[in-house]
Amino acid sequence: MTVEQRRYQTAGDRASQRRRAAVAALPQSLSFSQIIHNRGIIMAFPRRSDKTVGMGSRNLKLLIESRWPETNPVAVTEQLGAAGLDDRVLTAAVRSGTLLRLRRGAYIRAAEWTSMKPWEQDKMRVQAHFLTTNAAGTYSHVTAARLHECWVWKGGHKVHVTLPFGTSRSNHGPDVMPHHLALAPPDVVLLSARSGRPIRTTSLERTVLDCARSLEFPNAVIIGDHALRKGLTIEGLYSALDSDPVKRGSARARRVLGALDSRSESAGESRTRLLLRGLAIPQPEPQFSIATESGTFRADFAWKECKLILEFDGKYKYFDFRPTDEAVFEERHREKTLMELGWKFIRIEWSDLERPYELQARVVSALGRSRKSNAA
Repeated sequence: MTVEQRRYQTAGDRASQRRRAAVAALPQSLSFSQIIHNRGIIMAFPRRSDKTVGMGSRNLKLLIESRWPETNPVAVTEQLGAAGLDDRVLTAAVRSGTLLRLRRGAYIRAAEWTSMKPWEQDKMRVQAHFLTTNAAGTYSHVTAARLHECWVWKGGHKVHVTLPFGTSRSNHGPDVMPHHLALAPPDVVLLSARSGRPIRTTSLERTVLDCARSLEFPNAVIIGDHALRKGLTIEGLYSALDSDPVKRGSARARRVLGALDSRSESAGESRTRLLLRGLAIPQPEPQFSIATESGTFRADFAWKECKLILEFDGKYKYFDFRPTDEAVFEERHREKTLMELGWKFIRIEWSDLERPYELQARVVSALGRSRKSNAA
């Protein structure tokens, strides 16, 4: 690189730094039209020139970051307009990939969206709907389960809303699944939201029954298991089902209630328990406690006669929880202690649940080895 080329490069770097500083210092009331005509700050974004949009996307991103509301990952048009981000800015930001439009009038920064886990993104979809509607209905079904912070497995991306009157799905947008039912007052609760505006949602009891009627069997059981851990009772759910004026899907719901077990500590454990029940193998005891000199340990599933333990290892991945070094050490110490007492382990993950007959063969083989070992 020649001296003259280096001089031009240095001058360009300094100009870029000045532009960044200028964007950060822009007054909140300055509109996009004013900004693009301030020489040397931000380039114009012709609608049909992808090359020009790309050239200005860095400065556009700086503008978005400097004006974005801090209260919520999702922002609506009114908020952004008040911050100086008008429709032209939002359109350009969506086209450049800086923003993602979740639904009409609701936006989230693309970088923040892609950093979220799928279940976090589902919550943002609910938030976008909540912020852009007048809340005429009540959030229900899977959406209510998410708002109650229940485990949800394969619940889909639709926002479920129950209204007291019938309406066409086209009136709500492609991201909404409307339901028609006049809910009784005990079936509706108010949850708090970041905005301070209460969120109308079905009660936890009503939510479990709605999901039991409408979801695939294992998906509904996972939600029901967690609801029991949150304080509901089987007796209360059966009573609510019997007294519910809605009779459609009652047999399906009753089957779900019959399979619930509050001992499951994760969605993966619930799914594993259901899978094991469907296999031609002796059934283990869930959450089996084993007393040792180092304390009492609890196994996810155990065949105590054969001293065989099955552990589901996908729970941390599912809930985005990373065990600390101390927790890993304790888990290894626990396993070592139990192995010294003659216990053997089978460890499975989510992918193993998609191959039930392979899992059955592993369990049958392990049970056979354990019986021989214990008999020796």
